[in-house]
Amino acid sequence: MDIRKYDKGLFIENAVDFEPEHIFECGQCFRWNRFENGYIGIAAGRVAYVYKKDDNVYIEGGKEEDIEFWRKYFDLDRDYGKIKERLKEDEVLNEAVEHGYGIRILKQEPFETLISFIISANNRIPMIKKAVDNISKRFGKKIIFKDMEFYSFPSLEELKEASVDELEKCGTGFRAVYIYEAVNRILKENISLDEIMTLDTDAAQERLLEFKGVGPKVADCVLLFSMQKYDAFPVDVWVKRIMQKFYLAPDVSLKRIREFGRQRFGDLAGFAQQYLFYYARENRV
Repeated sequence: MDIRKYDKGLFIENAVDFEPEHIFECGQCFRWNRFENGYIGIAAGRVAYVYKKDDNVYIEGGKEEDIEFWRKYFDLDRDYGKIKERLKEDEVLNEAVEHGYGIRILKQEPFETLISFIISANNRIPMIKKAVDNISKRFGKKIIFKDMEFYSFPSLEELKEASVDELEKCGTGFRAVYIYEAVNRILKENISLDEIMTLDTDAAQERLLEFKGVGPKVADCVLLFSMQKYDAFPVDVWVKRIMQKFYLAPDVSLKRIREFGRQRFGDLAGFAQQYLFYYARENRV
């Protein structure tokens, strides 16, 4: 798919397998919200209004120098049609894929994704979004777009100034200490998330599990949504329900569900997870 410039930003021409609602409502990101005919949000310090009209997707506010950023962010070089063909061979996934046909897995910034999904543990999406926004307002940089204020997610250097008390006041609850410890551990031990990204999925998960507040589900979300580990298979309450209902016994453990999902769907496990999650949550399976 080609990205071209227009008077208000950029547009993706003939955007197949791309529906903003499916992408931004499938649980993978927290900085995008419904606005007019699409979604408005911020990614890596770039604010944009994304909407679809006819066969084109418009990235209003997108800059010409950021074409490659948006291409990678929306995973535009991947043929989702072929992925869906393979996954639809599975009877359950066939229906899930039809439901979430426009999902694409975003390439998000690893540090923001790590902190955001630490906040997500035992939490609801509206509360996660609020906490992430509060942290951004307190420690990030202000950006004006469409006469509205937006705030970039703080960098590691910006967030190192945050105390546990300040993080708690942002609405993170008991997770504040986990965020504080993650930031300081990365700094003190010179941990590189980019280096972790180069490891295989199992080794990368082991490294992420060393952070307090990061369990298998959070680690798999970071792996899938920012490190391009597409064989990761995050298991939350919705995926657990659909897997137990259609694939496994009701008393199977989360670990076993994850192992089964990775074995059954292989290198497409992460894509399968997103279709299953979106289908299960939207249909209250």
